[in-house]
Amino acid sequence: MTAMDEERQAYRLKLALDHGLKDIAPASARRLEAARHLALSKQKSPEQRLLALGNHGGTGLTFGHGGGLRQLLAVGALLLGMWLSFYWHGERYVSEVTETDHALLTDELPPDALLDKELLEWLIDDSSDD
Repeated sequence: MTAMDEERQAYRLKLALDHGLKDIAPASARRLEAARHLALSKQKSPEQRLLALGNHGGTGLTFGHGGGLRQLLAVGALLLGMWLSFYWHGERYVSEVTETDHALLTDELPPDALLDKELLEWLIDDSSDD
C-alpha cells in the first residue's frame, strides 16, 4: 500500500468516524472523551519507551537480562557459519581448478588438441569399450 493510498484510507476512516459521532449519546461521548484523556495521560514519551525496552530486554541489544546477548551470540554464530561455508566452498573450488590446470599443463597433449571435437569423441568411444 502506497503512502497516498494510506492517506486516502485514513481520510475515509476519519469521515466515517466523524459521521458516526452524530449517533452517539452525549453521555457516551463524555465517557469516550474521558477514556481518551486517561489513555493519553498514561502514554509514555518516546524516551520512556526506549528506557522501558532497555530495562526489560526488549528488542534493543541489552545485556541486563541476557536477551540481547543471546541474540547477539546467535547472529555471531550464524555469520561465523556462513563465513566458514563460503571459505570451505572457495577452497574446494580453487583446489579443483588447480588440479585441472595441473593436469592440463603436465599432459602430453597440447591444450589445443583437447578442443578438437573428433579427439574428444574418440576418447569417449575408446573409454566405453573397456
